Amino acid sequence: MKERTFTMIKPFAVQKGFIAPILDDIHNGGFKIIAIKMKQLTQEHAQLFYDIHKDKAFYNTLVDFMSSGPVVAVVLEKDNAVEDYRKLIGNTDPQKAEKGTIRSKYAKDITHNAVHGSDSIENAKTEICFFFSETEIYSI
Repeated sequence: MKERTFTMIKPFAVQKGFIAPILDDIHNGGFKIIAIKMKQLTQEHAQLFYDIHKDKAFYNTLVDFMSSGPVVAVVLEKDNAVEDYRKLIGNTDPQKAEKGTIRSKYAKDITHNAVHGSDSIENAKTEICFFFSETEIYSI
């Protein structure tokens, strides 16, 4: 059964020109792009998106980083999308990420880890709705 997940190419990867290679890796992983947009997150939007981490020591650094430049928000579709995408991107820490994963190839460090990926179907739905209205998501 087709499933949807959400990814966001983070400011570091956007600034380094990694949008096309990351999207190519996603395509080669068998994912279909359902919606895509570039957006500059404000501090407030970054705080809302990462609210789940607000009590963690890295929260303010994460919010500052995520609002430091444009991001690319993407809705992906594939059978087993959430789990397969988590495998494709690798560990949050690129030093621990399996060779060949998106984070191992395009991340600088744990903070500048190139991409965000939803960790559950429920969170994917929430994150997709954070960035996209229903009319922006197409079934192709």
